[in-house]
Amino acid sequence: MAESAILDANGKPFQKQSLLQEAIQATTTGVHQAWGVDSISSALDPTRLRTILQDAATGNILDYLVLAEEMEEKDLHYGSVLGTRKRAVSGVPISVEAGSEDARDKEIAEAVRKLVEAPEFDELVSDLLDSLGKGFSAVEPIWELQGAQLWPVRYEHRDPRWFQFDKLTGRKLLIREEAGDGREIPPGKMIIHTPKLKSGIPIRGGLARLVAVAYMCKAFSLKDWMRYAELYGMPMRIGRYGLGAKPDDIAVLRRAVAQLAADAAAILPKDMLIEFQEIANSTGGAELFEKLAEWLDKQISKAVLGQTMTTDDGSSQSQANVHNDVRMDILKADAKQLAATLNRYLVRLFVDLNYGPQENYPRIVLQVSEPEDLKSLADALAPFIDRGLQVEQSAILDRFGLAAPTDGARLLQPQHSAPPLAPGLNAERPCTCPACGGHRRALNQEQAQRDNLDELSTEAAAEWVPLMSPVLDPVLQLAEQAEDFEGFRAGLAGLLEQMDDSALIENLARAAFKARGLGDGGDAL
Repeated sequence: MAESAILDANGKPFQKQSLLQEAIQATTTGVHQAWGVDSISSALDPTRLRTILQDAATGNILDYLVLAEEMEEKDLHYGSVLGTRKRAVSGVPISVEAGSEDARDKEIAEAVRKLVEAPEFDELVSDLLDSLGKGFSAVEPIWELQGAQLWPVRYEHRDPRWFQFDKLTGRKLLIREEAGDGREIPPGKMIIHTPKLKSGIPIRGGLARLVAVAYMCKAFSLKDWMRYAELYGMPMRIGRYGLGAKPDDIAVLRRAVAQLAADAAAILPKDMLIEFQEIANSTGGAELFEKLAEWLDKQISKAVLGQTMTTDDGSSQSQANVHNDVRMDILKADAKQLAATLNRYLVRLFVDLNYGPQENYPRIVLQVSEPEDLKSLADALAPFIDRGLQVEQSAILDRFGLAAPTDGARLLQPQHSAPPLAPGLNAERPCTCPACGGHRRALNQEQAQRDNLDELSTEAAAEWVPLMSPVLDPVLQLAEQAEDFEGFRAGLAGLLEQMDDSALIENLARAAFKARGLGDGGDAL
C-alpha cells in the first residue's frame, strides 16, 4: 500500500488527493437534480400511502423521501416538533476530549477543537440531524489544503433522493443512478448518519414513517373542516322569482345568489327576492374536526418528542423545566449517536490525514446536562447549614450560575438581618434599625436566659458529690453489710434517721431562688 493511503471509516484505503474532488454534484438532468419532483402528499390516500411505505421497505425509497420532505414542509405541527428535536441536539454544548494526557494527544485534540469551533461545523450538525425524519443523512466535507494540512472548509448536504440502499442488506448506502443497483460511495467522501431509533434497516427507522398515517388522517380532517366551514360558515342563499319569470331573469337571479358568496353584493330586479336560510343540525360539527386534529397532533408529539406537555397541554413553568421540550432520555440518545458518527467519520479521518494513525484518538462529546431543581437544593441545604454544616460558597455560586461578589459591591441582605457595619464600628453593637431591632433584642434576651440557666446548672452540679454523700453513704454501708437482697431490703426502712439531707435541700433552694430571680428579671426587660 502506498504511504499516502488512508483508511476510511469502513476500513477501505484511498489516496489523499481523491478528497479534493467532490464525489457527487447536482445536475440539470438525470437523478441528481436539485429541484423537486411531482408532489406526493397532494394526492395521498390510504392506498397510495400503503404503496409508498411498502416500496420503501423493499428498497424503492424515492417516493417515501419526497413524502417525508413534504410532511415537514406542509404540516405545521410536525415541522415544529421535529425542528424542536433537531435544535435540542444541535444546541447541546460540544467538547473535545484528548485521547490521553500525552502532550502529542493534547496537541491533536486542540486541532480537533479548532475544527469543531469553526462556523461550518454547526451547519454539519444540523444537516446530519435531517436523518431523524428520513432515517439517514449524507453530508460531504469539501476539503482544502491549508499549509501542510487538509481541512474541511465547508460541508455539503447531499439530497437524500440521490441515494439508495443496497438490495442485499438494506443497510449500505449507495449513490443512485439512472439504471442499476447504484454505485459505491468513494471511500472517505461522506459523513453518513443513520440514527438507530428502532431496530431494523435504516429506512424504516425514520420518524416520517412513524408519523405518516397520522399526517394523512390530519390532512383529511383539515380538508373536511375547510369544507364544513365553507358550507356552514354562511347561511344558505335562496333566490325567489315570480311565476312569469323568463329564463334570462332566472339566470340573473342565479348569478346574484352566487355573487353573494364571493362579493357579498349582488344586483337583481326589484320583483326578485333573496332569502338567507340558517342550516339546522350544524352545531358541534366544527368541534369534531378540531378535536380530531388536536388528538392527532398529540400523537405526533409523542412520537417525535416523547411527551405532549410542552407542546399540547399548556404546561406550567415548572413542568416545562422538567421536560425541557424533548424527553431527556431521547435527547441523550440522539446526542450520543450523533457524537459517535462525528468521531467515526470526521475526527478519525481528520487525524489520520494530518497526523497519521494514532493509538488514541480525541473524542467529540455532546454534553447533555440534567435540569436541576435549584429551589429544592436551597431548601434542603438551609437546615443543615443552620446546624453547622460547612458548605463552600463558591460551589453554591457555581450551581446557581452567580458570580462571586467583588470588593465594595452592594450585597443583598436577609430581610431581618442587620445591615453591614461600617469599618471601625464595634461588631457587638446591637442593631437599631426599626425593621429588625425588636427581633434582634428578642433573640438576644432568649439566648442570654439560656446561657444563665446553663451556668446555674453547671454551678449546682459541680458540688453534687459532697451534697449527696450524707444521703447515699448509709445506703452504701447497708449494701456492704447485708448478706442477701432480702436482708438489704429489710434494712432500708431504718435508714431515714441516718440520712442527712439538710445540705442538699439548702443547695436546691438556693438554685431555685436564683433561677426565679433570673426569670423575673428577664420578664421585666
